[in-house]
Amino acid sequence: MSEPIDELGTLQSQGLLRRLTPRTTDTLPFVSDSKGQRLINFSSNDYLGLSQHPTVIQAAITAVERYGVGATASRLVCGSFDYHHELETQIASLKETSAARIFANGYATALGTIPAVVGKNDTVILDKLAHASLIDGAKLSQARLRTFPHNKLSRLEELLRESRERAPHAKILIVTESVFSMDGDCCPLREMVELKDKYEALLLLDEAHALGVLGPRGLGLAEALGLQPRIDFQMGTLGKAAGSAGGYLAAKAPWIDLLTNRARSFIYSTAPPPAQIAAAMAALTLITSEEGQKLREQLQQNITLISPNLEREHHTAIIPLILGSNENALAASENLRKQGILVPAIRYPTVPRDTARLRITVSAKHQPSQLAQLRSTLLTS
Repeated sequence: MSEPIDELGTLQSQGLLRRLTPRTTDTLPFVSDSKGQRLINFSSNDYLGLSQHPTVIQAAITAVERYGVGATASRLVCGSFDYHHELETQIASLKETSAARIFANGYATALGTIPAVVGKNDTVILDKLAHASLIDGAKLSQARLRTFPHNKLSRLEELLRESRERAPHAKILIVTESVFSMDGDCCPLREMVELKDKYEALLLLDEAHALGVLGPRGLGLAEALGLQPRIDFQMGTLGKAAGSAGGYLAAKAPWIDLLTNRARSFIYSTAPPPAQIAAAMAALTLITSEEGQKLREQLQQNITLISPNLEREHHTAIIPLILGSNENALAASENLRKQGILVPAIRYPTVPRDTARLRITVSAKHQPSQLAQLRSTLLTS
C-alpha cells in the first residue's frame, strides 16, 4: 500500500506539489509574505479593490454589531434572516430574473445547482475548459456528460443535435463560463444562446470573473450583450470583484424553489454570516454606481497598459502568459517574487498538461508605475 509521502514525492518530481504560503494583508495592491517581503499583487481576483473599500468594510461592521458573527444554522432550519433575502432580491433585480439563491461560495453553488437541475436521464454539455466546480457538479448529477473543445460552436451543435435525437424529452444543460478563469477569454455567448434555444436546451452561465468587470453596470458578459433575460441560470461569485464571499444562482422562481429543495450544498450548510452578506450588498451597490463605472474605466486603462496588443472583443482582467512546462512557470514566478511581484505559477490540473503559465490579474488599484515594473520585468526575464 502506498503512503502519502510516496504520492507527495511523485508530485514533487513532476513540479506539481503545492504548499500554502502565509501572507499578510496590506494596502491594495500589496501583500506581504511570511518573511516580511512586500509584494505587488498581480494574482488577486479583487478586480476593483472593493475588499478594502470603506463603504464595504463599514457595512460588514454594522452587520456584526446588529446580528452577531454567524447565522447559526442552515437556511431551512432557523438561519434564513432578512439580510439573506435582501441580497437575493437585489441579485434577482440586477440579473433581471424573478428570484435568486445564495450559497456559501461559488464552488458550493455549482455543486448544488447542477445536480438539482438535471439527473441520470439528462445530459450536461460542458466547455472543455470549464471550472472544476462546474465539472464536479456535472459529475455529481449523474447525467450523461459530454464536452466540446473550448468555444467550438460547431462541436457544441453536434452534441446538442445528437443529445436531442437520443432523448427528445430529456433535459439538456449547456454549462460554460462567461470569462474563463485561467485564459481570460470570453465564451461566444450570443451564438450559444441561439443554439440552446434552437435545441430547447438550458444554459448555465458562470459569470464569476465577469461580474464587476464587463457590462454597462458591471453585471457581466450577459448584460454587456443584452442577454440576461434569455439565460436560464446566471451563476456567479461575490468573492472576486465584489470583494466579499459567497456564490449565487439567479433564475426563474420555480427553478429557485427547486434548488431550495434539492441543492444539497444549500440545504446542509450553515447560512452565510451577516458580515459577508452585508459586504456583498454594499459591493453590488458600488459596482452598479457611478463610482463603480469609474473603477471599471480605470481597470480597462490598466489592462491596456499591461497588455496593449491584447486581441479580445471584451477586455477582461485575466492575462495568461503560457510557458509550457511546470519548471518554466515555477522559475518565472520565483523570479518575479525576487523582483517584488506576486504572480503565481498555474499548473495541471488547474490547466491542461504542458500549458503551465503565469496568470496575471489586473486591478483598478494598480498604479501605472507598478504596471510598468511588471512589464519591464517580464520583458527582461
